[in-house]
Amino acid sequence: MQSLLHSGAQLTDAALERLLPSPDTLPHSIHRAMRHSTFAGGKRLRPILCMEAARMVSGETEIPEGAADLGAALEMLHTYSLIHDDLPALDNDDLRRGKPTCHVVFGEAIAILAGDALQTLAFQTLASLPSPPSTTVAILSEISLAIGTGVGANSSLPPGMIGGQVVDIESEGKAPTAELVEAIHRAKTGALITVSIVAGGLYGSQTKSSSDTITRLRTFGEKAGLAFQIVDDVLDMTQNSAQLGKTAGKDTASIKATWPAVYGIERSLHDAKELIADAFAALVPFGPAANPLKALANYLVERKH
Repeated sequence: MQSLLHSGAQLTDAALERLLPSPDTLPHSIHRAMRHSTFAGGKRLRPILCMEAARMVSGETEIPEGAADLGAALEMLHTYSLIHDDLPALDNDDLRRGKPTCHVVFGEAIAILAGDALQTLAFQTLASLPSPPSTTVAILSEISLAIGTGVGANSSLPPGMIGGQVVDIESEGKAPTAELVEAIHRAKTGALITVSIVAGGLYGSQTKSSSDTITRLRTFGEKAGLAFQIVDDVLDMTQNSAQLGKTAGKDTASIKATWPAVYGIERSLHDAKELIADAFAALVPFGPAANPLKALANYLVERKH
């Protein structure tokens, strides 16, 4: 598992280093702010899930060429969401990944623009992927829906990441319900994790993707993504800020809708394990090729930070 995480992070960081403007590129402030948050030491889970899904579906032993750029684009989108999430108008946090948040170092205006710039660069990177045009369009469509506001308005998918963030903000201070917590988690966190796996599968299959393959990857992503956020909720209540690399206990202090707030810690951990078991079931047809994705899913619920 450690080897998988290390090699995946190295591939992602190399791609990010190549794709992001250097700190000496004008205007300096925006590019340094983008790099500050991007290279602040994240786990790179979304790119790694993406690359491993691409490898599994392609049937190759190595990560398909170009998949690291796709993963890097997903990491840019994740980082942009974190920069904005930490802003005073939202969660007002001064610690992320163990380092001062972007607006603390560069000011609120530059932090907002750094998030905007990372999102823009992510789509520029996606549009330049070395894949057939039909595959690139499918990936762009999936990702844009997953990070937007209204996927759930016209399909069976949950609202996107931004939609989930809005519901999260508007529900602060209200008594959390099971329905509300699941809706927020599936959208705010789960949507990007799910689409990382789906996009990787589309990239790995290129023009020969089947609807069954994508359905199974989507199911795996939805289950694993929800389990990830449940564990994140538990860690916020049980770990300190130094262990988490971000301010601990903020969810409780803000009366946020979290899984433990509804079900308690013991039930939450049990639910996370059950979700991972369901996620594994979706990958049965892939055989041993699915082992890296399964190992990553286990890591999502066993991690301590």
